[in-house]
Amino acid sequence: MRIIFMGTPDFSVPVLDALQEAGHEICAVYTQPPRPAGRGKKLRPSPVQTRAEALGLEVRHPVNFAAATERKAFAALEADIAVVVAYGLLLPVEVLTAPKLGCVNVHASLLPRWRGAAPIQRAIESGDPMTGVTIMQMEQGLDTGDMLLRDETSTAGKTSGDLHVQLAQMGARLMVNALSRLSSLTPLPQDEIAATYAAKIDKSETRLDFTKAAGLLEREVRAFAPFPGAWFELDGARIKLLRAEVVDGRGAPGTVLDERLTIACGDRALRPVELQRAGKPAMGLAEFLRGNPVAEGTVLA
Repeated sequence: MRIIFMGTPDFSVPVLDALQEAGHEICAVYTQPPRPAGRGKKLRPSPVQTRAEALGLEVRHPVNFAAATERKAFAALEADIAVVVAYGLLLPVEVLTAPKLGCVNVHASLLPRWRGAAPIQRAIESGDPMTGVTIMQMEQGLDTGDMLLRDETSTAGKTSGDLHVQLAQMGARLMVNALSRLSSLTPLPQDEIAATYAAKIDKSETRLDFTKAAGLLEREVRAFAPFPGAWFELDGARIKLLRAEVVDGRGAPGTVLDERLTIACGDRALRPVELQRAGKPAMGLAEFLRGNPVAEGTVLA
């Protein structure tokens, strides 16, 4: 098929690679423009742009499709279909309908649950036992289109980083599968009553509130790892908690209960497994405590 690929972050790259390897013709790659990054604030291309250029593909990065010239340039590609994976823009109807077979999207949830910007994180945070990938036909609504294929996986013990890698590969496989038998797939409308919205992660959410139950905090730790990272304050320094386990323990919320940095919560207690100080690599609990001993009875903020 003659395909326009539209994507921006790391999550999109495996799908681009899979389409290329499957023998499809990628006539153009659309991605977000380079953004200032790093200490020098130099313009940095998106992961998709970097990969597309390495593959020798044409890259376009309009700020948006407000200009008629951009919409016409898109239509002039005369693509069979557009494949969209975390592109970062809502597409106008002229773009959605320009390819012969429209636009299809890889979404990292079991739609209609968790439409929106942070489906992986919200699935973990909410305690969903399963999540997955949905291939859907795009329309003007936010992740509201008819579903073509879905696949699922367990969330048990996984961080958002773990699932990010797994679902990206799953999405690549599922999209190639969908395109190979597109004419035989039956689009399934989403159940609007069952729809939920996965709001973008706000950094204000990531400070651990030890008055909450330990089970909820453990899910927040996994949901926000590795980025932006759930955290608490110790001696005025911000400590990211990347993995933790729920254990028995009682005390005033935020109180360190023993020499293993077990922290009392609103219900039960949380024991860190992997932590990270600002500017330092992640480390296990024993290594962290060797350099940062924390006395029993310390109250964490």
